[in-house]
Amino acid sequence: MKYTLHKHFTEIAPQEWNDLASNSIADTPFSRYEYQAAWWEHRGGGEWNDAQLVLVTACEDERLVGIAPLFLADYDGQSALMLVGSIEISDYLDLVVRMDDHARFVSGLLDFLLDMRAGEIRLYNWSGLDWYNLPDSSPTLAALKAESAQRGWSHLEEMYRPTPRISLNGSFDEYLSRVDKKQRHEIRRKMRRAEESGRGVRWFISDMNDAEAEIDAFLSLMEHDEGKAEFLRDAMRGQMRAVIRAAHENGWLWLAFLEADGKRIAACLNFDYGNKLWGYNAGVNRDFMELSPGWVLLGYVLQWACENNRSEFDFMRGDEEYKYRFGAVNKYVMRVKLIRN
Repeated sequence: MKYTLHKHFTEIAPQEWNDLASNSIADTPFSRYEYQAAWWEHRGGGEWNDAQLVLVTACEDERLVGIAPLFLADYDGQSALMLVGSIEISDYLDLVVRMDDHARFVSGLLDFLLDMRAGEIRLYNWSGLDWYNLPDSSPTLAALKAESAQRGWSHLEEMYRPTPRISLNGSFDEYLSRVDKKQRHEIRRKMRRAEESGRGVRWFISDMNDAEAEIDAFLSLMEHDEGKAEFLRDAMRGQMRAVIRAAHENGWLWLAFLEADGKRIAACLNFDYGNKLWGYNAGVNRDFMELSPGWVLLGYVLQWACENNRSEFDFMRGDEEYKYRFGAVNKYVMRVKLIRN
């Protein structure tokens, strides 16, 4: 494999990147070119103000076989190489490489990073890797553990966050039959109460004809939550807009709203990718809590997913109680930290 260091995302063809991602161990929305480039442009909504891009590709017989989207930053007491997308707003991260090429790519990548002497990027000063949000099923976990043992490096692996998800293999009624009886009753009762309220409750998937207005409507609903309002500082607002635009322009945005009394009272921002829905964020107008707008909209979302043969709803990171009330089962994302000795 021939490894190359890139200073800009524009040095890699987006279609070539995405073709590899769709056949890789990291086939998630967060590994697509448009997401990664948007994240880097805004540095995770201002999460990283002093970071240097370390974008590495590997080719074999003029074929792109691997991408390591990394950046260098001071973090947790070391000069660390981290995955682009770290940490807070990218639920799943990994190397972009096919399974058949994975082990060779990881080993060669570490050799390449060790050999680098690019002074302006100061790669020779990196002291370790600190990779967050690796799926618990990722082969990268075992590969890094084996490489660290072989090289005599310190190795830490820990569970970082749960990622609850719901399998959807049949009708909406079949899904509900697998939910705890009490919660199943609550879901049905709240949806029926909203429908019979006489307040014009309806839900719809945004057509995004006026993308900026739809993004404004979604962010406004997010801001009804005090914590999310604080989260949406100016830099993060720009980041969220960029992510939503990228998802829309590339065909994997799924944004739904719930209305009552002629007003939008809840929103659910999902990614429709790989035959599943990925629940990225949501917002609720707290002046309408008597209608349980969050629960009701999520019920409609899950009903749509069942009726349209989506295989799973992934709540992604976070252990909020409502996820388990809807029948979600935990998977996890991991953190791996390597320190050169």
